[in-house]
Amino acid sequence: MKSKLSIALIFVLVSSLLALGDGEVKLPKKKNFHLFLLAGQSNMAGRGTVEEQDLVAHPRVFALDKEGNWKPAVAPMHFDKSVAGVGLGKSFAVALAERDESVFIGLIPVAHGGSPIESWEVGGYHEQTNGHPYDDAVKRARKAKKDGVLKGILWHQGESDSRPERAKAYKLKLDDLIKRFRKDLRVRKVPFAIGQLGQFPEKPWDESRTLVDTAHRQVAHESPLVEFVSSDGLICKSDNTHFTSQSLREFGRRFAEAYLKIAK
Repeated sequence: MKSKLSIALIFVLVSSLLALGDGEVKLPKKKNFHLFLLAGQSNMAGRGTVEEQDLVAHPRVFALDKEGNWKPAVAPMHFDKSVAGVGLGKSFAVALAERDESVFIGLIPVAHGGSPIESWEVGGYHEQTNGHPYDDAVKRARKAKKDGVLKGILWHQGESDSRPERAKAYKLKLDDLIKRFRKDLRVRKVPFAIGQLGQFPEKPWDESRTLVDTAHRQVAHESPLVEFVSSDGLICKSDNTHFTSQSLREFGRRFAEAYLKIAK
């Protein structure tokens, strides 16, 4: 009980120090506020169990909430579904923030659980979340860019495309998505990191999932400023679909390492 109270007090203190009168955080200079888009489906949104460490804010890591306000980045950051929990975004951001004390990180959560890549086209609609994944992402990113500089796009998606009728077209759609994001957000050289699908012994890959994995690797190999992020050794929850909290924190650190390889 004492430990939980201490964590809660730390969170309240940090949030109070960062907050202004209207509840928004005090932002740094635009050039020092590095923004990252968190896009994809449920494993990017995060379905990990929220633990005490996930409720402790880092003083230089913020997240754009559902209403478009900057808040301390604590779990859950996504709001696509009520089951949103721990994701990989915070550990990614903390890893970058700890490398440079002058940098603040702004995370832009835009993932939609269950979304196939076709719903990430202009005007695409995803019924499960009653949203338009791509259009919503661009809108939120443009709003965030008024406060900072978009430095990267993180992508974890493909489970919903691991089907015979979808997998063969996946590579072309992913290529198009990357080009479209860069064009529409006016960041033609922004780094793009692709996370590998879960390699869970409890749920062996079939031919379709292997095709999606191959597409991820090929796009990263063939496209400029695109990096593939391995999921080797990461484990799943009992649902055999979503990464555990511990695995997601590790995945976020791997995304940070991958990003730094291609960032300029």
